[in-house]
Amino acid sequence: MSFRDHIRTIRREDPAAKSDLEIVLFYPGLHALLFHKLSHWLYLRKWFVTARGVSHVARFLTGIEIHPGATIGERLFIDHGLGVVIGETAEIGDDVLLYQGVTIGGTGAQKGKRHPTVGNRVVVGTGAAVLGNIVLGDDVKVGAGAVVVHSVPEGSTVVGIPGRVVRERATALGTLEHHRVAQAGETELGELEQLNDRVREMEALIRLLLEERVGNGRG
Repeated sequence: MSFRDHIRTIRREDPAAKSDLEIVLFYPGLHALLFHKLSHWLYLRKWFVTARGVSHVARFLTGIEIHPGATIGERLFIDHGLGVVIGETAEIGDDVLLYQGVTIGGTGAQKGKRHPTVGNRVVVGTGAAVLGNIVLGDDVKVGAGAVVVHSVPEGSTVVGIPGRVVRERATALGTLEHHRVAQAGETELGELEQLNDRVREMEALIRLLLEERVGNGRG
């Protein structure tokens, strides 16, 4: 992702940004991401101490702590940013928006993957915490102050402590409703076929009775 893409993203997401120069000089979220690009490069080459040194300087200057091991996608925008923490094994997708005080962190001292995986176009509100080896699907919205400790399906909105889903993607609900309607239609069709079978049986019985009466009359 180019430096120009960073600036375009901030101009699009933040109506308070009046010029490119203002963004370059005074947006700590941009500065933190530039520092992370360097620290992550060092981390991947196993220069761990140097990488942590760079991230420590970034935290001191910006108030944002991004571990060098974190994987950051394209066009991440950290708005205001003070107090944001992103852990070592966190993975963040493209076009994600994080507000101040957000924690993308772990829940203990376990080894391996212990931080969240955040999908594309996710928005995490002020002071929210997303914790543990969980997945936030694409287009998820996390309300301010929420504490999310379980995976959240794509397109959902989650709020509260602990976080609970209060809205799911409309298309998913529409698909579910369509499936229910289809099931109901199949049930009604089956009942109609059964009714037609009964009508045919009754018609056959009536014809048989009429034939018997005609036969008896002739006799």
